[in-house]
Amino acid sequence: MLIPVVLSGGAGTRLWPVSREMHPKPFMRLPDGQSLLQKTLLRVARLEGVERVLTVTNREHYFKTRDEYGSLPSVERLAFDYLLEPCGRNTAPAVAVAALRLAETIGPEAILLGLPADHLIEDQAAFGRAVARAEQLARDGHLVVFGVRPARAEVGYGYIRVGEGLDRPHQTDGSTALAPRWDVLPSYWVEAFVEKPDAQLAAEYVSSGRYLWNSGMFCVQAGVLLEMLRQCAPDVYEGVMRCWQDTRKDDVPLELHAEGFARIPEISLDYAVLERTERLAVVAGEFDWSDIGSWSAVSDLVPADNDGNRVAGEAVLVDTANCYVQSDGRLVAAVGVEDLLIVDTADALLVARRDRAQEVKRVVQQLKCMDHECHRLHRTVFRPWGTYSVLEEGDRFKIKRIVVKPHASLSLQMHHHRSEHWVVVRGTAKVVNGDHEWLVRTDESTYIRAGTPHRLMNPGVIDLVMIEVQSGDYLGEDDIVRFDDQYGRTGKS
Repeated sequence: MLIPVVLSGGAGTRLWPVSREMHPKPFMRLPDGQSLLQKTLLRVARLEGVERVLTVTNREHYFKTRDEYGSLPSVERLAFDYLLEPCGRNTAPAVAVAALRLAETIGPEAILLGLPADHLIEDQAAFGRAVARAEQLARDGHLVVFGVRPARAEVGYGYIRVGEGLDRPHQTDGSTALAPRWDVLPSYWVEAFVEKPDAQLAAEYVSSGRYLWNSGMFCVQAGVLLEMLRQCAPDVYEGVMRCWQDTRKDDVPLELHAEGFARIPEISLDYAVLERTERLAVVAGEFDWSDIGSWSAVSDLVPADNDGNRVAGEAVLVDTANCYVQSDGRLVAAVGVEDLLIVDTADALLVARRDRAQEVKRVVQQLKCMDHECHRLHRTVFRPWGTYSVLEEGDRFKIKRIVVKPHASLSLQMHHHRSEHWVVVRGTAKVVNGDHEWLVRTDESTYIRAGTPHRLMNPGVIDLVMIEVQSGDYLGEDDIVRFDDQYGRTGKS
């Protein structure tokens, strides 16, 4: 049985300010309105014979992931399983726990199709052919990676140097062809992985015809992967096994044991296994592929005007050429500039030269050093019950727009340092305020005094929209004491 395993853990620091720690790259909306995560799910749903999908993601992103999946009616036939990471430990531990899950629930012969949740592939038919070939090789005991024929000398990707073909045709003189022949040999032994090269070396790779882009996708039997991990990275294997032993398997969704998972060495599957095993094959995919790894890649998805400008949102461009402009709400005007990336969000603006798109991650590094919230949160923050957006804040006040999904509920909570005024602008709210409970309808309001246990619920079938005005000496999000929460949250997180 083929089980797609969606790996949804990448931060996407090169795509700041849209991608952030609490709203990472897989949730980014592309110009057509779908997120990369949704596109990944739709791609696997169209594969023949797929009935179940396993997603590995951070526990903070579970409810958002579930909502993203649930908004796609075409995937209702699929069964969904989740493994929730308490922290990020890179891809090797994530893939290992997925293999353990499949080995226990289906059997060690289950075929694991590992797919990062932040890639873009348009040619579904070609992708399906590559998966079918990889599945065939995986049943023979190979660990199979997916390579992509390079369309250009790209410095942002890793490369795979191919070796002998797995089906070696004979020449007329009886010798065996060792050089790649894309029309005859769709699969090869992997000779070496190569890190991201400079421009000159990338050009040499492409012209040689012996290199493929490393897509990061792979296919392998669950039992084979675990055995390879045991042989190639025993410390990772032992850490994963200890964590798995301490994890409660009857929880839905299944949340990995926090302390045990945090003790597993942080390492990628490439370093832990792929570069150390001898049973590694590569399928040369014929599909288009992008890991949407920078704003340059995002801009390629938007049609260019006569001056080479690409615009997503509203912009006025005067004597401007070869720029990418994206705005989530405000009008952007540019005069007399060239070769820029301009990305505007509600609380942050990025301006960068196009040829330095890969360096946006340095901004995120500086924000982390400054302990600035812009590396973690957007002005609109997603919660299991809905969203809140900070509209304005100043000395002793903060104004939020709160949206609560139908039949959803915030936790029963209390704040030590702030009082709250709630004004309902759409829908009906059920409010618990101390010992009292009542309905607050559209255009009505209520007041929550500091230190009073309270709860907000949406009993209706449409979104509840309200404005919250906070006032007090301290308005931080960590001023919260939860008494009861239907989503299992505790403490101040």
